Amino acid sequence: MGTEANKDLLRQSGLFAPDADAARAEDLIVAVKAETEAAADAALAQVDDLSTRRRAAEEGLDTFHPRSLESAAQQLPHAKWVLVSVPGRYAAGVARDALRLGRNVFLYSDNVPQANEISLKQMARQNGLLVLGPDCGTAIINGACLGFANRVRRGAIGVVGASGTGLQAITVRIHELGAGVSHAIGTGTHDLSDAVGAVSTRQALALLNKDSETAVIVLVSKPPSPGAASKVLHVLRNSPKPVVIDFIGYIPRFTHDRGLHFARTLSEAAEMAVKLVPALPSFPSSSSTVALSQLLPLAPSQRYLRGLYSGGTLAFEAQLVLRDYIGPVHSNAPLEPADRLTSPALSQGHTILDLGADEFTVGRLHPMLDHGLRVRRLAQEADDPEVAIILLDVVLGYGAHPDPAGSLQPAIAQARERAQAAGRDLEVIAVVVGTDQDPQDYASQVRRLQQAGARVESDHAAAVRYAGMRAQQLDKHARITPLAQQDLAAEDLTKEATADELPVPPSLEVLHEPFAAINVGLESFYASLEQQGVPVVQVDWRPPAGGNEKLMAALEKLKSK
Repeated sequence: MGTEANKDLLRQSGLFAPDADAARAEDLIVAVKAETEAAADAALAQVDDLSTRRRAAEEGLDTFHPRSLESAAQQLPHAKWVLVSVPGRYAAGVARDALRLGRNVFLYSDNVPQANEISLKQMARQNGLLVLGPDCGTAIINGACLGFANRVRRGAIGVVGASGTGLQAITVRIHELGAGVSHAIGTGTHDLSDAVGAVSTRQALALLNKDSETAVIVLVSKPPSPGAASKVLHVLRNSPKPVVIDFIGYIPRFTHDRGLHFARTLSEAAEMAVKLVPALPSFPSSSSTVALSQLLPLAPSQRYLRGLYSGGTLAFEAQLVLRDYIGPVHSNAPLEPADRLTSPALSQGHTILDLGADEFTVGRLHPMLDHGLRVRRLAQEADDPEVAIILLDVVLGYGAHPDPAGSLQPAIAQARERAQAAGRDLEVIAVVVGTDQDPQDYASQVRRLQQAGARVESDHAAAVRYAGMRAQQLDKHARITPLAQQDLAAEDLTKEATADELPVPPSLEVLHEPFAAINVGLESFYASLEQQGVPVVQVDWRPPAGGNEKLMAALEKLKSK
């Protein structure tokens, strides 16, 4: 898409043509680099052919796709959820229309202004509805997987997550340990900010507290703001159920605090929750030290680690774990401002990249759907003579790429071959987040990544510890600076919340009624629900008023009257 960020990426890749300057954010740019004019013409002819075939297929569809939410609601009246994944500038308007129709909203779209998030969540809570998001990637509601979610067994552990891949990693680990998940409720990246006030998080916790199917609750997010933490802890300290908390990056002085259990990693949070479930057999912990195998023969120049992540929470956790081995690392989403990359397009020293961050996703598919950007970056890092280790997350589940190994296997093999041709070796570590019930065939994904020469792990923290020990041996100049332990009281997070109770708590029916949905946006989410046997209607959405912002504002005023 013709966003300014994508134009910059085209320039950096040598694929920018002067006429691309005229492209708008809604326009598609097709760029071809070829050795001959004939090869370029052949490539563009294929583009034209694909476009023609798609139009013909759309015109011949037997299934009727309504063009408005109102029509979709009439077509599937028992659908109480609307999934929204349209571009951020339009997302709030679609979500607001869904709330007016009395529907709960799963808002996947990012780049939604904070003022719109606040108004949407206030509108939802006043009407006993839920808004999960914006930037909400994952939820499991009454067994239905929304967005990017893994197929896990049903059970007694309810999960609330402000992070998508963090929620996925915990639910997957719970499944691996023989337990199950009642519901997993994503709330969106910014819900635990002071401005938003943890509205969706508190609604979700209130629901799980009342839910008879839930015996243990897990809460996962990056460290919340003090104001939001105060409100959330007020709910949690009054919970009748045991609660495990992973505020990723919060290192508690004590693992237990007045009925709350604090975890340091996603895997540990899952393990603690499983131990708290009554009548489940004990299991071995995966938090033991990872042993190093014999080091590969590396060139003298090789000393750095590079992480190419599709999951922002996993990228965040990787930086935290690595501090214990090699100190702070550079990132486009760093723990501390001083470690921010000068340019996301170029790595520096040890680097962890979140390829799902806004600067990479505006106008392009998320890297869990399209591995193109990561494949190109993998080749770029492999060509760097200072790189020794590349760390990847491979996230399976509904909504994600149907065959990640199909894209990554040849890319990993080629990257290692390129390094070897230059007299270097390259260690690739792939963390596969998935279950034996996911549609991608977990065993096949692991096998093909191993065939490409990757070391495959299922426990993210353990994989990062292994990578950290590798990098520590190679980089003799690394400065180890682990995070200090913290005390909630010292951070003034134990104050009672101000009177800000939810006026109309959502009904438990939102969790227990048979799931049905209306999808507005990514057709892959529609296909995912169909694959699960969930009743769903796809809206043939177009920007209102042709995308004209003045006309859109006028239409919104008319709707609100």
